[in-house]
Amino acid sequence: MHHFHYVGKELYCEEVPLKRIAAEVGTPCYVYSYATLTRHFEVFDGAFSSVPHLTCFAVKANSNIGVLNLLGRLGAGMDIVSGGELFRVRRAGIPAKRVVYSGVGKTVEEIDYALREGILMFNIESAEELELINSRAGALGLKAPVAIRVNPDVDPQTHPYISTGLKKNKFGIDVDLALKEYERASKLENVEIVGVDCHIGSQLTELAPFVDALRRLKVLISRLEERNIHIKYLDLGGGLGIPYQSETPPHPREYAEALINELRNTPYTLILEPGRVIVGNAGVLLTRVLYTKQTPSKKFLIVDAAMNDLIRPSLYGSYHAIRPVIKNDEAGEEVVDVVGPICESGDFLARERAIQKSTSGDLLAVMSAGAYGFTMASNYNSRPRPAEIMVKGSSFEVIRERESWEDLVRLERIPSF
Repeated sequence: MHHFHYVGKELYCEEVPLKRIAAEVGTPCYVYSYATLTRHFEVFDGAFSSVPHLTCFAVKANSNIGVLNLLGRLGAGMDIVSGGELFRVRRAGIPAKRVVYSGVGKTVEEIDYALREGILMFNIESAEELELINSRAGALGLKAPVAIRVNPDVDPQTHPYISTGLKKNKFGIDVDLALKEYERASKLENVEIVGVDCHIGSQLTELAPFVDALRRLKVLISRLEERNIHIKYLDLGGGLGIPYQSETPPHPREYAEALINELRNTPYTLILEPGRVIVGNAGVLLTRVLYTKQTPSKKFLIVDAAMNDLIRPSLYGSYHAIRPVIKNDEAGEEVVDVVGPICESGDFLARERAIQKSTSGDLLAVMSAGAYGFTMASNYNSRPRPAEIMVKGSSFEVIRERESWEDLVRLERIPSF
């Protein structure tokens, strides 16, 4: 569930009309619900209450420090994939000991930063990365806690761009080679093996791929135990999907039951890395209609949000419901393409979509935009990125100011020659 709802004919976030936010802050802007974020985290985390666990929010889904701080106060750890995300996490007040670091391209600077901060563990993505982390830990006089990210070759049955657990993907170490890498890691002086990690993809709507991957990890763990290599943490990644349109993903409770039943009484602390399932339906992108345009073949609604603000429809062909902020039962519906100002034919938020008839000035809410919305935004066509708003009850605050034209060139210089 989420806390975007109609009061009469007007769309609200919690107790705040979206029309009021648009009037005071302008559009486009992202609007997040405090109550939804809180509920989604507590439902997910609570589903695993019967076993030792740490729920590490996937920062790549939504990295605003206001969102991270809220989740941190609820007890969340953080799953990061860059030094910049670690910086955000620490700025948001999250203890480093609640941070796990994944990602295939960690640099020396990022590794050193994470080692000095004292994160919970690195999820190792390649043999060369393992060697580098061992070397950097030695240079700093530290010991690096590590898990190897195992690629189990499981089809997550999701969009190929967000599939990460197949042999052809760039992520992790092949499950058949992982044992050898663990044996090698056990002989390195400056690393400590603390876990096993796996993440097979995003927006999964079936339980079977999760269970299949877990079973393959259990075989590996048994072989590790036979070699006197013991682990503390079993990191099962994230990937649980949400309903954007007609999807029916498992409830977090069903997801937890499936994993816990498969693990039974194993002595590991589980690490879960949910992202989309926490924030996806907790946010909307609020936009205003600029123009309507009728051509011989179709009608366009040209709005002030674009692919630089929300790239998922253009990049993945993703569906986001689009709702009128003010309902008009007499207006009827029409089939339109909802497009933005970007000079690309691929700039659209919806194609051939039946929505309420709209005119210039009308407000629309692009739903389920809390995950991979602002975090993937850009300044393409020199467009300032939108503001981000947090709503709690009957009040709201700007948690990221809208960029200005000055911000666009603030870091640029005209050369002296």
